Amino acid sequence: MQQIIDEISKCLKAIRPRISEKDYVKLSAIKVPRVHQFIAESAELCNPERIFISDDSPEDIAYIRRMAIETGEEKPLAMPGHTVHFDGPYDQGRDREATKYLVPKGDYLSKALNQIDRDEGLAEVKGLLKDSMKGRTMIVRFVCLGPPNSVFTILGVQCTDSWYVAHSEYLLFRPGYKTFTKADPDTHFLRVLHSSGRLNENMVSVDHDKKRVYIDYSEDIIYSVNTQYAGNSVGFKKLAFRLAIRKANQEGWLAEHMMIMGVHGPGGRKTYFAGAFPSACGKTATAMLPGETILGDDIAYIRNVGSVARAANAECGIFGILQGINSHDDPVLYKVLTSPCEVIFSNVLVKDGKPYWLGMGCELPKDGINYTGYWWEGKRDENGEPIPPAHKNARYTVSLKVLENCDPELDNPIGVELGGIMYGGRDSKAYVPVQQSFNWEHGIICYGAALETETTFAIVGKEGIPEINMMSIQDFISIPMGQNIRNNLNFGKKLKKPPLIFGVNYFLRDLKTGEYLNSPRDKHVWVKWMELRVHNDVGARVAPTGLIPKYEDLRLLFKKVLNREYSKADYTKQFTIRVPENLAKIERVERFYREKVADAPEELFIILNQQRERLVEAREKSGMDYIPPELFEEE
Repeated sequence: MQQIIDEISKCLKAIRPRISEKDYVKLSAIKVPRVHQFIAESAELCNPERIFISDDSPEDIAYIRRMAIETGEEKPLAMPGHTVHFDGPYDQGRDREATKYLVPKGDYLSKALNQIDRDEGLAEVKGLLKDSMKGRTMIVRFVCLGPPNSVFTILGVQCTDSWYVAHSEYLLFRPGYKTFTKADPDTHFLRVLHSSGRLNENMVSVDHDKKRVYIDYSEDIIYSVNTQYAGNSVGFKKLAFRLAIRKANQEGWLAEHMMIMGVHGPGGRKTYFAGAFPSACGKTATAMLPGETILGDDIAYIRNVGSVARAANAECGIFGILQGINSHDDPVLYKVLTSPCEVIFSNVLVKDGKPYWLGMGCELPKDGINYTGYWWEGKRDENGEPIPPAHKNARYTVSLKVLENCDPELDNPIGVELGGIMYGGRDSKAYVPVQQSFNWEHGIICYGAALETETTFAIVGKEGIPEINMMSIQDFISIPMGQNIRNNLNFGKKLKKPPLIFGVNYFLRDLKTGEYLNSPRDKHVWVKWMELRVHNDVGARVAPTGLIPKYEDLRLLFKKVLNREYSKADYTKQFTIRVPENLAKIERVERFYREKVADAPEELFIILNQQRERLVEAREKSGMDYIPPELFEEE
């Protein structure tokens, strides 16, 4: 015990000149030596003028909000509680090239993962962080991932010089200071060190060419520098998610890129679903369906509790994409974003104190302020390309609890029981809009591991490039990819009644015209059908790729859910099995895992080949490449 006291005293002494008496007392209440070591080492490296310790009190939260505005990192908007933050033109999304794992010598990650030698990477990123906070305040935030005092709880500490980042964390994560004051000296926690780096007069990071986001998984530390975009700087979003995946792998549970929602069914029941979708593929829109409840929109922890799959949201807020949110398609969310409450907008167009974004359902102003400064219609970038009024990846940050459809089980310490899991991406050619797997293993492989999508504006780089995005965590996986697949397969085998697994695809197109075959609102029908399937309330047809809905069930659901007639012609177009496209998909998936994933389990290739054989057999039996759903037998 004396050794612990001595270690803490040594660290406190080192930072004493930079910290107020009040903050000194706050920090002294924590008896976890590694917390003090992390803060002291971060201060020595980054050289801040002062250190502010946040204890999650209303006074500290208000101070962080005020400082975000006083420094100019955020600007107040006309609506009470609304502010806007701008990232630079080269800092508008998660940066794959700049994000790397620090891999110790002798360790191994899949070739598909961006990585650098640990010693080399540490030297580089620490060199960039050296004196990066000179003349500034280092803000220390304590967070709790997952409900507090529960089997899901993971603690974290972030040191940052961005008041915007600290403010965002209050909306996105549960407070953790009190939990740290009660924690044992050897408590495990995640660490994040972030600096915005050199800023211009608009408080925007300017050294974008020196942007680095490095994950030291051997020490559970994330380093982020020369970036402000929240996906790169709010360390407990997707960055700490990578570390949670490793922790889950070691302990036998699942950390997933999934929303969690409650779906109402007959007789007043509510069934919980988790859903994995790459960014900008419909995850939040599904979680926010009108009349249902949202428990989470991004990161789910799933544990085996008494042989039942139970899920909890790692977060308590949303960092969501604004494009396409309007009063017609997203009424609940739109109401929040246009009402007085605490919202941080980023990279929108601002005119007369009001935020505007693409697809909001009204005419946008012809000029205003956006992420490039003063913007006017026709403004072009240095390459001569037109600059949109708001960025495609413009975002909002808001607490879940301000949503009228926030699920009351958000902070349940044992989570919620999952009835189903869905995987969805942008697949314009192959998969039908909704289908159920034949069993857990088939779903994990053919809908999860084989998840194929097109790159979107949420990631820096080209859009519209088809790629495999395993279980929608390709950007975040921090263990060998084959091991992750095995973890998922094994998790289901230990459950009494595994959740049903569904594949969804909101982006299927007509092969001739290229038109989408789904409207954005159709997803509500697919979700309601899945809820009925969980309880065996409707039947299905047995297609080669899974169990698909029957026309008569969908016709009733379209009328009940959307008050719309659903034609047999639409059903046939949407649920025709496209044999050539599905066979080509299997080829792409197999090639990816054979070339990029050295530890891919043999079970993956067996299950994919079984799907190939079913498709070939169906083609031979029907004599068709494109088989209408009516030709498949009912289960």
